Amino acid sequence: MADLGLYSYQEEVVKRAVQGENIIIWLPTGGGKTRAAVYVAKRHLETTPHAKVVVLVNKVHLVDQHYTKEFDPHLGCKYKLVPVSGECDEKDFFGNVVRDSDLVICTAQILENALINTEQNKHVELSDITLLIIDECHHTHKEAVYNKIMRRYVEKKLRGERPLPQILGLTASPGTGGARTLDKAVEHVLEICANLDSAIVSSKTYAPELKEKVPRPIKKFDIVDSRSEDPFGDRLKWMMQQIHEFMDLPADFRLRQIGTQEYEADVVVLEQRGVTDSNRLLAQCALHLRRYNDALLINDTVRMMDAYCSLEDFYSTKNSTAIDGTDFFLLGVFQENQVELMRLARDSRFENPKMEQLQSTLLRQFGPCVNSRGILFCKTRKSTHYLNDWVVNNRALQKAGIKAAILTGAGNGISYMTQNEQVDTIRNFREGTLNLLISTSVAEEGLDIPECNLVVRYGLVTNEIAQQQASGRARARDSVYSVVAQAGGREVRRELTNEYLEELTGKAINQVQGISLQDFRIKITDLQTQAVICSRLAENLKIKKKSRYSAANIQLVCRNCFKPVASGSDIKLIDNAHYVNINPEFEKYYKAGGLVVLDRSFEDWEPGRVISCSNGNCNKDWGFEMKYKKVALLPNLAIKNFALETPEGRTTVKKWKDVKFTVDEFNFSDYCTDKFPDLFD
Repeated sequence: MADLGLYSYQEEVVKRAVQGENIIIWLPTGGGKTRAAVYVAKRHLETTPHAKVVVLVNKVHLVDQHYTKEFDPHLGCKYKLVPVSGECDEKDFFGNVVRDSDLVICTAQILENALINTEQNKHVELSDITLLIIDECHHTHKEAVYNKIMRRYVEKKLRGERPLPQILGLTASPGTGGARTLDKAVEHVLEICANLDSAIVSSKTYAPELKEKVPRPIKKFDIVDSRSEDPFGDRLKWMMQQIHEFMDLPADFRLRQIGTQEYEADVVVLEQRGVTDSNRLLAQCALHLRRYNDALLINDTVRMMDAYCSLEDFYSTKNSTAIDGTDFFLLGVFQENQVELMRLARDSRFENPKMEQLQSTLLRQFGPCVNSRGILFCKTRKSTHYLNDWVVNNRALQKAGIKAAILTGAGNGISYMTQNEQVDTIRNFREGTLNLLISTSVAEEGLDIPECNLVVRYGLVTNEIAQQQASGRARARDSVYSVVAQAGGREVRRELTNEYLEELTGKAINQVQGISLQDFRIKITDLQTQAVICSRLAENLKIKKKSRYSAANIQLVCRNCFKPVASGSDIKLIDNAHYVNINPEFEKYYKAGGLVVLDRSFEDWEPGRVISCSNGNCNKDWGFEMKYKKVALLPNLAIKNFALETPEGRTTVKKWKDVKFTVDEFNFSDYCTDKFPDLFD
């Protein structure tokens, strides 16, 4: 195994996989799981007739990373390797790519789409693959894409269908699945093994070498006392109380403590209650209360001015979109207090003490003549922007030579990064142009980020898997893992709980590994049988739910002004992804704005303009136009921006998959016949 430079502990964990067994490799972040997978793939390609390897990842940026950093350098000279993601054209003829290649690296969704698609050049069967490598395989549970793929595998296995690919899973931690006892944690690990039809292996003989090569960072709790005075936060709470009194909270509804995640959850439900009860006053008050609560959370996390600006941004367009007395009251509450809020936000005596502690934590590791690298983890994309602005404008941090940049998940929207921006940021960090990443959880898992000597967790409450992965980013010798938190806060309690759960995960895995091979197989088959039965029952319930109402009996109502604007029968489904309104009369209910710009192109469609409600000053965002096959200009609607009027009353859903009526497939031929009848006479 010398040609790939495997350590002894890596050789130990790949042995059973090289012999053809289905295996989950459990190694810590930085332990070289991907390099071990490259070795297994190499041996498989060398020894298996007509070998076909597919490597699945759960994030787009990992496709190119695994290809460029690991698989291509070691296998590219001898085998045909192809990286495929939603960003490239190969996805449109994925079946051909798999047939013509030795190894394909792709996102799980692309393989899932290919398994469903019936077109020959796009379709793939599991039997076409001889080795399936699943990165970050602890995500193989519930309705995750990994599990949808593996559920097909398991069903075929239980029916005795062959051939099936060998499975190789990679994980830094399967976690406990929320379990707090050893028995339940063992059940969770067995469930992951059953979902992947694999045994789990870890280093035993060479565990000391693993510990030496992947050292644990020094953990520090940088704790600060809460503010002795918070007049800015108190003012926000007083304003929220004015809204509480105005909205006349229903007698059967209780709101929990202001300024907490629990309160946010409550006002989300309250807004839904307002919509379903046709009570616009209640719905709008709840929406505004959520913004104030968000400002309180920002005030507790970063600077007072950041919290103020979040509210100012929200209210900047409200004057032109007010449609009734409720809107004018809510706008007035902010405007009447705006000057005082700004004055308080600028008073440095009451600034967030966590910021001073964060500065001290960073300055312990960074300095003008110190070659340091660090990652600062925070909860939201908004927080990354606020913290980056703070770093850039902080003289002490700039004097210490900190060169920071944001790293968040890829997507569309002002707070997201494009995939290219992600790649550029990580490259600059690797090359030393940047030395501090301010990141959401995207940097916890999978990314090829160089050794850091500082990882800071700031205002984060996560599970044990995320904590272990974040900690694993601090790989340099004598590196520091710091938790910056408020005394008595949830962050510290959760960190300590996660330490226990990490230990519990290890014990659970050891117990699973101690089960005899025969008993293990019996347990796995029982769990797989139960999972298939439960999946079928759930699918039947979903189908029943989908056909609860006739589409013609459903009306779509603008979620802001409550105006009925469309029938459920107007909605059609394109490519199993886009829900469009094909009724030409719908055009009179919306107005079009600026062009939507996306970071990628698509085979059959391109984005048009954003669309919003045209009812007076409503202007509620509804979605955007899409041009399908260069002919059909169709409104592509986000169901979260509407309410549904059903025979049993009004309701709301977050996603189209949750609507209780069947949406028919869009028929392009029928559309063209109706739209251009003269061409088809």
